[in-house]
Order: sequence, then structure tokens, then C-alpha cells
Amino acid sequence: MAYDPAVLDHIFWQALTGPHACYASGSGAARRYVEGFSPIIAFADPTQPDFDGLREVCKAGEHFYCDSWQGPAPEGWQIEVESSMFRMVWAGECPDTDAAPQAIPLTAEHAPQAMALAQLCKPGPFGLRTIELGEYWGIFEDGQLIAMAGERLRAPGLCEISGVCTHPSAQGRGLAPALIRKVLRQQMLRGDTPFLHVMHDNPAHQLYLRMGFRDYRQTVVRVLARTTAA
Repeated sequence: MAYDPAVLDHIFWQALTGPHACYASGSGAARRYVEGFSPIIAFADPTQPDFDGLREVCKAGEHFYCDSWQGPAPEGWQIEVESSMFRMVWAGECPDTDAAPQAIPLTAEHAPQAMALAQLCKPGPFGLRTIELGEYWGIFEDGQLIAMAGERLRAPGLCEISGVCTHPSAQGRGLAPALIRKVLRQQMLRGDTPFLHVMHDNPAHQLYLRMGFRDYRQTVVRVLARTTAA
């Protein structure tokens, strides 16, 4: 499966101006997912961030994740968290079988449960409508969503695995790896290369390496807040 490394290097911008342009707002060299989706912003050139392109589409009090951008925050913005994450690419074979046949597709009716699980597990930027960005799968017990994983960023030849969560009461049962294998199998059967993001200090990084992902690059990630209105 082939993909362009230049696309993967700027995957947030590529997604927001490509397959997910219909879920994006902003102008010039800046885009964001519209409210309700994952709170992410991206710039065409992170070394020259076009915050003017976000002026009309970001409200005071909103918080966003931003990849790769460094430097001081402009007036009207505040950096709240600065860390780093690994971008990892699948380097293994396509699984022969569905590792989580008990999982069901998540739809709009499941969005509140998916959001609640994400708020509990904190897998990264997640919104009530994030499950609309790709195929999301969940495992339920007694009507409760206890584990999920799905797809977020897309670009030609690439599809991200995201929103990986397991309720604390169900951890240690291998549900997350099974869901990841389910999702990546579907992606590979479509001809896409799976990839994912994980914070540098997240123990799941070692799990992903053991599963068959490899580190592609480590990048700065920031959480920033819009402090003044347009």
C-alpha cells in the first residue's frame, strides 16, 4: 500500500482541505473542524501559522489541539499545554480474521455514550460528532459502551485509527487491541495504510509497537485557547 510521505507529514491540513473539507471552516492557510467535531486546527505551513484565517470561526473560550506549530501565541490566543506525540504507521500484515466480531457500528444514537467514554478515557480531541468522520465500532455490555475505536483523519492512501477507549471496568481484556485490529483490517482491505497518534508518555505507545506499528515521527502538539472574540 503506497502513500505520499509529504501527505502524512502534514496529515491534519491534508484531511481538513481534502476528504474532510466539508467538515471544516476557516480561510487562507488555516482550517478547523467545525464545532461539534474534534477540536483541531491546522495550518498549511506550521512555521508561518495563519491565525487570521481563524479569526471569524473560533469563539472565545474554545480550546483546540494543534500539531507541529511552535512559537509564541498571537494576541487573542493562549497556549495551555505543550507536549509531543508519536505518529505511528502500521508495518505489519493484514489480519486474516475480524478480531472483534462482537463490535457494532456506532451511529448518531450512540454519540452521547461515545462522548462520555472519551471524556472518561481522554484519547485525544473528541467531539459529539467525531464518530461521523469514519467508521467507529463499539463493544457493549448490558447496554453500556465499554470500548470503542474508529477512524478520524483521511487522505489518499491513508486512514487514521483514533478514539481508542476502554472503560476502566473493562480494561485488561484485550478489547482495545482487538478493535484496533478490526479497524486496520478494514482499512487495509480498502487499500489504505493505517496510522495513529499517541502521546509520548502514554504507555499505549509500547503496546502499539508490539502490535506492529512503527514510529514515523515525533511532533509537537499543543492545546491552545481562544481568549478573545473576533
